[in-house]
Amino acid sequence: MDLLRSLPLGLYLEQPQTWLHKIDPRVKFAWLMSFLTSYVLANNFWRVLLVVLLIIATLIARIPRRVWQQQMGWLLMLSFFVLAIGAISPDGMGVDYQPRLPANEQILTQQPFSKNIVPEQASNNKKYNYVLLQKGPVKVTRRSLDLAVRLSTIIFTVIYSTNLYLLTTAPEEITSGIESLMQPLRRFKLPVTEIALTLTLSLRFIPLVLEEVQNLFRSVMTRAINWKKLGLKGGFKVWMTVAERLLENLLLRADQMANAMMVRGFTSPNEHRVQWHDLRFKGRDWLAIATLIVFWGIRLAIGTQV
Repeated sequence: MDLLRSLPLGLYLEQPQTWLHKIDPRVKFAWLMSFLTSYVLANNFWRVLLVVLLIIATLIARIPRRVWQQQMGWLLMLSFFVLAIGAISPDGMGVDYQPRLPANEQILTQQPFSKNIVPEQASNNKKYNYVLLQKGPVKVTRRSLDLAVRLSTIIFTVIYSTNLYLLTTAPEEITSGIESLMQPLRRFKLPVTEIALTLTLSLRFIPLVLEEVQNLFRSVMTRAINWKKLGLKGGFKVWMTVAERLLENLLLRADQMANAMMVRGFTSPNEHRVQWHDLRFKGRDWLAIATLIVFWGIRLAIGTQV
């Protein structure tokens, strides 16, 4: 099991260089925040549209299939299971459902009280059903389906949009972009450089965590432990030992990284500034900004929840 290959979450794809790699990190960060914030108070059509846009962007960018196939497959499978379980779960409305039309047929033959109601509209209301599907214990209502769509789409959008951003943006570019966007905060004497440096180290630390988990998992598998003889209590002790060892290794890696920085003179970010990336807007960046404006225009026009 190779976690760095089968589950490359948060890892940067150096080759091949797609058009997503060449966009300014600040513009990509704005797109990421748009995907994460436009979900608020949006209807289900917009939520599903965000999922479709992420899939289309991945295909158009021509990212290698080996990179996104397993990630997208697992996320789509997880979202489908969440959708199915949420749809058949109770909707939380503790009321008895009753038909909207009266049971007495004589009342149906009377004229409506309001002159604004057209008979054709009244006949169309007969098609409304709160319970969409009911077969035995399985019941799908409009509210349960709405909640299931919300939950399944937000899981895919949040995880995959963030992963796509990390996949096509180097940690140094992310640091430079966020530090550039945080420049106005220097007036409030906030440690912008320290925050950017901490962000860079955390992004660089993700592969180390996956590597340590992979090594410990392989060490457990190569020892051919008989889990049936250990039982539940013995197995729990083994995994607690593995978790303790993992924490110890991660703290050791963090200490080694800190010592390496001190040896190289990184004792003060104000005295040892590093130019991570040259940030300049190009033609493709302005096109991405214009597309982002259109994105928000469509969101405000058709994506708002009624």
